Amino acid sequence: MPAALLNCKPNTTIPLPERGGVPASAHILDQESIDAVNAALATGRPLLVRGEPGTGKSQLARAAAEAMGRVLVSHAVDARTETRDLLWSVDAVARLAEAQVLGAMCEGDLAEAKRRIAVGEFVHPGPLWWAFDWTSALEQAKRTGVSAPFQPDDWTVDKGVVVLVDEIDKADPSVPNGLLDALGHGRFDVPGREPVVMDRSQKPLVIITTNEERALPDAFLRRCWVLHLPVPEDLTQLLTYLKDRGRAHFTADDLTDEVLSAAAQMVAKDRQKAKGRGVSAPGLAEYIDLLHAVKEQESTQAAQLTLLIRIGKFALEKHPPEVGA
Repeated sequence: MPAALLNCKPNTTIPLPERGGVPASAHILDQESIDAVNAALATGRPLLVRGEPGTGKSQLARAAAEAMGRVLVSHAVDARTETRDLLWSVDAVARLAEAQVLGAMCEGDLAEAKRRIAVGEFVHPGPLWWAFDWTSALEQAKRTGVSAPFQPDDWTVDKGVVVLVDEIDKADPSVPNGLLDALGHGRFDVPGREPVVMDRSQKPLVIITTNEERALPDAFLRRCWVLHLPVPEDLTQLLTYLKDRGRAHFTADDLTDEVLSAAAQMVAKDRQKAKGRGVSAPGLAEYIDLLHAVKEQESTQAAQLTLLIRIGKFALEKHPPEVGA
């Protein structure tokens, strides 16, 4: 049975409630994003999302999960990430502590002691385990005392999961290749228990982001759908892009069009200056942060515009000034 598709009109604003410490936000699903997500769903391939920081790559996964009523399970990649971290992890500290307690007791049933420190008693489900087989992941989570990911009120297992693998370019090249191996085979081994096998009736949507810090293996790219989220270069298009996304986050009672426009002009100006110096340019993330700071501190347009001028440099001018400037 084909996976349920993302069914919403282009340029729909998806509210993103606060969850798990991630602040509330909003995301505009344009036609390209909808098409890319649906291509990934239809084929069971992962979707790699490219773009500069702050363009909404991670938010796309949140928005797709919200729009489809799916659970979102995410993993932030770092330089120490290994492929198995996306599948499962072992709480080695808890296992060692249990072994020390049993050793200090110096009595009891040896077979029971071995059972209590068996590796399977300390394995925690990773993102792909939840996505492949929610039922067995939940059983393992209860067995080891960890919590399940947040589930929407009306969610059922058949609705499936969205997996976000964030900033995969920070990891060793073996990680993306290992991820594709698990996805391609639809199964993976877990120490101390039977393999996890994908439930084909609830294929996950896997969204992977990159900030282009490291080149990704060609073999990995060939097996992904790839969505680029560029920031417009044309000034008029850039201003419209920023203001549209600002309005998705804030009502007219919060911030007027004049405030949105003034902040957009500041970001556009500083982007141009940054590119001229060859340093990273401010973008959507800085624009939204700037608007949040203004909205939280002042309530009138005049006061907001005045504050915008005073604090703009803190959000936008993030590199040392040029010598002699």
